[in-house]
Amino acid sequence: MKAYSASSVSRNGFSLVELLVVIAIIGVMVALLLPAVQAAREASRRIHCINNLKQLGLAIHNYLDVYKALPPSALAPVGSAFSGNNGSWSVHGRILPFLEEGIAAERVDLQVGWDQPPNSTTGVPLMRVPPCICPSDPNDTPRVDAAGRTLIQPISYGFNYGTWFVYDPANGRGGDGVFFPNARVQPRHLADGMSKTLCASEVKMFTPYYRNSSDPGAAVPADPAQIAGFASSASFKLGRALNQNTGHTEWCDGRVHHSGITTTFTPNTRVPYTHIDGITYDVDYSSRQEGSSATAKTYAAVTARSHHAGIVHVAILDGGARSLSDDLDLTVWRALGTRNGSE
Repeated sequence: MKAYSASSVSRNGFSLVELLVVIAIIGVMVALLLPAVQAAREASRRIHCINNLKQLGLAIHNYLDVYKALPPSALAPVGSAFSGNNGSWSVHGRILPFLEEGIAAERVDLQVGWDQPPNSTTGVPLMRVPPCICPSDPNDTPRVDAAGRTLIQPISYGFNYGTWFVYDPANGRGGDGVFFPNARVQPRHLADGMSKTLCASEVKMFTPYYRNSSDPGAAVPADPAQIAGFASSASFKLGRALNQNTGHTEWCDGRVHHSGITTTFTPNTRVPYTHIDGITYDVDYSSRQEGSSATAKTYAAVTARSHHAGIVHVAILDGGARSLSDDLDLTVWRALGTRNGSE
């Protein structure tokens, strides 16, 4: 029989030190790969977001083909006010048949608000319309009431309501954008050309805002800090809880603070307001809800905002969609927002 010494017996497995080294190497590799994985996911979300805007732009063109005019932001009474809070459907609601939501469109009455019969009984306001939702928005959740019941779905894209002035209910005059109450804008009204006119832009769901203040005047604010000066007599829709911040939370409401943007400030500009709770919010502002007064004009600073760092995605009226940088010149941005400025 052959004898084996202890030193000649081979060992199987790893020592504790070797195992720890392997684990450490794996950890380093995961740490190196994680940013690349996250970047790839964000790139995919950006592509998805731009495709959403292209779908909205195509739906606008299809609406134009059928009705020979672009959709109004709402249908509002001239010389009077709505009898209730929510008076008329948004552009998003008007283009439902062209977003492959024809069955839903047949179930609503565009002449009355989403929370009024028959619309309040159809379930359509509770519907999630995928092309209207950015995949990068972390607040993609229904808006609920105090009892936790779902009220309506929020929105990630707002249509172009112009620079600052939106609507005068006394005479029905609209702003310098493409969408405003009772509008019937046709291509011949677009002196700037469809390829140089903004259609829609990203916005953030559950944006803090205030509304229904005294008249701020026709002069377009030059500094975001000016907006805080209009808050003294306003009603506030902001707070520590998500559902207190109700801007862009009603996808089928046609008023600017829910379904629009203005080009008062460049994309992703911070508009600060320090509330009595001590928190400084990044706010939107609407001087008067369209349709809530027979005489008070609507001026609005509703900023285009994105969860994609450093950019905002937009749709152009010619059907294209693109990314715009945060450092875009204000003059260029406002020129994009006007329909007939001849810039």
